[in-house]
Amino acid sequence: MDRYDPRGKTNRALLVGVSEYDHVRPDDPEGVPGHIPGAQHNRLQLRKALHETNLFETGRITVCASPSHDDFNEALRRAARETEGLLLFYFTGHGIVTKSGDQLFLQPSNARVVAGEHDAFPNAVPFTEVLAQLVGSPAERVVVVLDCCYAGNAAADWQRFDHRRRSKAMLLMSVQSHRLIDAGDGSGATPFTKELVHVLAMKGELSVDGLYTVLKKRMADARYRTALGDTQDPQGVWESGVDVLIRGGGTPPICILPPPTRWERLMKACRSAAARMWGLPLRFRLLLAMALVGAGIGAYFVVPGDPGPCAPPLELRVLTDPELEPTLDRAADTFLNSGENTEHGCRRAGITVYSADAADTVTALRERTDAWQQPMKEDDDPQRDIGPQPDVWIPATGADVTRVTFDRPVRSFADLEQEQNPLAYSPTVLAVPNTSKNPAAGGVQRTGRPLAELVDVLKKSRLPVGTSRPDPEHTDAALLATMGLYADGGTARAAEQKLAQPGVPAPTAAKLLCDLFEDSAADASTAALVPEFLLRSGVACNAVSRVPRVAVYPRDVPALQPAFVHVRWNDAHRDEEPRNAAVRAFRDWLYGEVGQGVLGAAGFRSADAGHPPLPVAGQSSPKAARKPSGQPSEQPAADVLDDPGRSQPSAEQLAMTAALEQYRSANGPGRVLFLLDSSGSMRAWWKGASGGPGLIRQSLGGLGTQDEYGVWAMYGTSGQGYAPLLPFGRHKRADAERILLDGSRTRAYDAEADPHRALLAALKDMAGRGTGDDRPQLIVLITDDEDNNRLTGANRTAVLDLARTSGVPVAVVSLDGGGCDGGRVDALIAGASGGRCLDTGDDLGPALHDEVARTGTGDE
Repeated sequence: MDRYDPRGKTNRALLVGVSEYDHVRPDDPEGVPGHIPGAQHNRLQLRKALHETNLFETGRITVCASPSHDDFNEALRRAARETEGLLLFYFTGHGIVTKSGDQLFLQPSNARVVAGEHDAFPNAVPFTEVLAQLVGSPAERVVVVLDCCYAGNAAADWQRFDHRRRSKAMLLMSVQSHRLIDAGDGSGATPFTKELVHVLAMKGELSVDGLYTVLKKRMADARYRTALGDTQDPQGVWESGVDVLIRGGGTPPICILPPPTRWERLMKACRSAAARMWGLPLRFRLLLAMALVGAGIGAYFVVPGDPGPCAPPLELRVLTDPELEPTLDRAADTFLNSGENTEHGCRRAGITVYSADAADTVTALRERTDAWQQPMKEDDDPQRDIGPQPDVWIPATGADVTRVTFDRPVRSFADLEQEQNPLAYSPTVLAVPNTSKNPAAGGVQRTGRPLAELVDVLKKSRLPVGTSRPDPEHTDAALLATMGLYADGGTARAAEQKLAQPGVPAPTAAKLLCDLFEDSAADASTAALVPEFLLRSGVACNAVSRVPRVAVYPRDVPALQPAFVHVRWNDAHRDEEPRNAAVRAFRDWLYGEVGQGVLGAAGFRSADAGHPPLPVAGQSSPKAARKPSGQPSEQPAADVLDDPGRSQPSAEQLAMTAALEQYRSANGPGRVLFLLDSSGSMRAWWKGASGGPGLIRQSLGGLGTQDEYGVWAMYGTSGQGYAPLLPFGRHKRADAERILLDGSRTRAYDAEADPHRALLAALKDMAGRGTGDDRPQLIVLITDDEDNNRLTGANRTAVLDLARTSGVPVAVVSLDGGGCDGGRVDALIAGASGGRCLDTGDDLGPALHDEVARTGTGDE
């Protein structure tokens, strides 16, 4: 785990506590619900607790007491501008979300709420803007703590940022999304901050990850409740492997900074003396300066044996695949202080390791090297989209180099020199849950079978196990797994529909495993396509209870074989020789005993024939590979094979390119048809974010401008059984929301509904639209099940038969409790079509959004 240590840095904390508001209901109809006297206790108690963490010097904890909108923004701007180490931002006050629930706003003291069809929150601050300023600051790490209603909705805002910016910020939220919380009686701090302060006051070092674990347990033990009466469950979101020390345990580590050299001590003394003599007459200043020069600088040159100051080391930039970044970070840290990189106590080179989407990196090196050297257009800037020009590129497979260089369409301004041998080897495996109720998913064969066949076998096991995979555009490991999924000759869309993957895929395999660990039911019923090295070394997540897994080795999925590539940029001659020497030194170290030992500790195998596990640096057995820092000791080890038999094939560039194109086509612009039950009984389920129209509005964030969609109002027991509400086609989101918010058009009618008629019409319509292409499609039925008596007998059989053969999945959203129970018609329709059934046991807004996002191309 990459745990950032802020000790010795310029750290700042900005604590915003809004206890008093200018506009309060009922005196002001546009006011907030009330004052929050507990916020005053929050900000004062937290300031004291942070001061005692030994991380924030006096004067670097700013408390904003009930600031206005302008004062809030100015304090935020100042804190972001002046922080170079850790920046902690805390907000307690009122929070509010849009009707669709897809954006959180923080409300300063002069905030108002204007009622109406459209969201209007004068003087409120969008959390996305707050987070953009925080992650765009010079600060090295950002910790955000929110204690307000709807705090959990901030996680969706965090997800909108790219991987590099998300990696900079850790969010702690007082409650899950779409929940109101109790502000207390004002006599003390609010529940979340009270527990937060208590945990911070404990002794010893503490990281954000550890803080979250303890805080979550204390909140659960105290049985705090939300306004809905369910458990108030704090949320945390950050990239896998990221952590920040939030409380020092005493003196900082002695290796944070080297001791000052004689030159540095001299210059500090000179600056101090200069400051003291500034008010003296000019002649005295001149005389004192001459004395300092004679005594100080003269002495500097005659002291024997002083090695002198270290020159700033040359900085190497290493670009890699997101899946490899944590491992290479550890490798770079080890190399920096090694004998191969130091001379007379000085470092020859520093190393910055960073990652970007694997597909974007290949495109940038293939087609955008000119813009990478000299960005000329705002919409073509690889320095912004990928990162700085790399000196070294370490993709997860050498086939990426061929993808870049083969038949390049434009002139290149960078030459790629690939080492002949890979750095290491890691098979791509299917990590199958191994539970007492379903041991290793019914004893599935662990080697020698194709991936598509394994996926089918797991789905048909006694207790069905689905399969999930990360984003193929983000990492090569996911793209290689996708090649195996598509290898059986079927359509890419059909293969994608086999995955148990609602919503946007996880960016990395480590994040996928962590997401599964957070949900015990999903953890026990989902196999994950991941690189084997993650199962050997483990991943560090917030979860403390995990299902053991067995590694299954598909025969047709290429393995990861990271390549070392020296990137030589045209006209980069200024420090060419020392830079080339630094690249060679890092390369030789990585291929050497210590570098291979670091890769072995991360779980990699040797690139040599047979691919035995690499020995771990400083340990006698490869099996002694360490777990990442922060990983709970009770995590059961994954069952991996030391010798899985025949090696997996090497990746081929043409096959990778073809699989990526197929994936983009299968997951490209989609088509979604919403069937909104508009019968009279739906009036009870019509208003608000959780009503029928509100659920559709929330899901629109999963649709992009190239997606096609429409809404049918389902009512009437004769004729076609529906009326078009939003015509099928491409829409601007604002236009679609305007229709859904228009009460004269989107309303419940004094009529019953016939879901049998409407579903048959929808299935036929969508099947016809999908003729001749492989674009993803989805039908969404939102209903209160009041008229399901028309889905019995022959009617039910007709719908189920067409659902099985149309190739269009149906997501059924039942607003009635238990609508998705086994044997209920909603569950049967969803199952027959390959869709998903959602009822009040699910968090309907986010769950439906995720289903639509699987089909659409929206950014949310």
